[in-house]
Amino acid sequence: MTVRVFVNPAAGQGAGAKFWPEIETGLRAALGEFDVVMTTRPGEETELARQGVADGVSHFIAVGGDGTMNGVLNGIMVDGAPAHAGIALSVIPAGTANELARAIGVHGDQPGAISAIADGREQWFDILQADCTGLDGGGHRHYGVLAVSWGGAAEIVYRTNHSPYLKKLGGRFSYYVNTLIVTLSYPMQRCELTIDNHVIADQLYYSGLICNLEYLGGGMRLAPGADPHDGIADFLFFKDIPRRQIILQKPSWLFEGHHIEHPKIDFQRGRDFAVKGDPGTLIDADGETIGRLPLTVTTLKQALRVIG
Repeated sequence: MTVRVFVNPAAGQGAGAKFWPEIETGLRAALGEFDVVMTTRPGEETELARQGVADGVSHFIAVGGDGTMNGVLNGIMVDGAPAHAGIALSVIPAGTANELARAIGVHGDQPGAISAIADGREQWFDILQADCTGLDGGGHRHYGVLAVSWGGAAEIVYRTNHSPYLKKLGGRFSYYVNTLIVTLSYPMQRCELTIDNHVIADQLYYSGLICNLEYLGGGMRLAPGADPHDGIADFLFFKDIPRRQIILQKPSWLFEGHHIEHPKIDFQRGRDFAVKGDPGTLIDADGETIGRLPLTVTTLKQALRVIG
């Protein structure tokens, strides 16, 4: 199996560069020879992974956070499936957010991730295929393994990724500050939802998320019981919930999954989703801003082979 490692040295505010020498030593002891490419700018992983596909690479290892992983993922996917049947993805956590690593069982454990890759155990993960209006105004298709969100949740991610001064103080600090700001100021909007051909018209809401994993956003249990292998996504919908009821909740509210008990929060399952609403509403996939409404999301059952 031809192996290529994609390293994001900027991940985790420099953690990727800091830990890479030790990670490389461990990987070479476990796997032998492999190619290494270092990213130099956000989003470059996708281009580099596409080149890897063209070069015949079959095993792609992402060293960084979920953004690095998602960039590689979108480079190996073509028309709802990996570019060829032999492709596999692995992750070694070295970023601010490492939710796929958490789902695999190696969150914060780089030696454990290397050992798991060397053991060769495979899992098949569902993929969320999102089609929307791209940031350039044209049609855009993007793949995610964590979640696809729109509205307030996507606005928080966008502001976090575009707040250079706050990011200098720490990625998580920037996220929490922007969460507070957006929660207090983001306007309620209206949308039309379709879930597995069932239309729900004229919904007033704050944010919507289509989740593939149970834990997201730094360990928040946003989708209790979500199974990323069953071909079904978990839809979390924050309707017109009063802002004070969000702000005044206990910190454990989201981390323990108690939010789904709130009467203004819908939580249901489905395979295919469509959202129509304000065309200025941002959309996020795996922590990356990908476009604006309208949006369709299709769950691709066990479309991604993950080694680790």
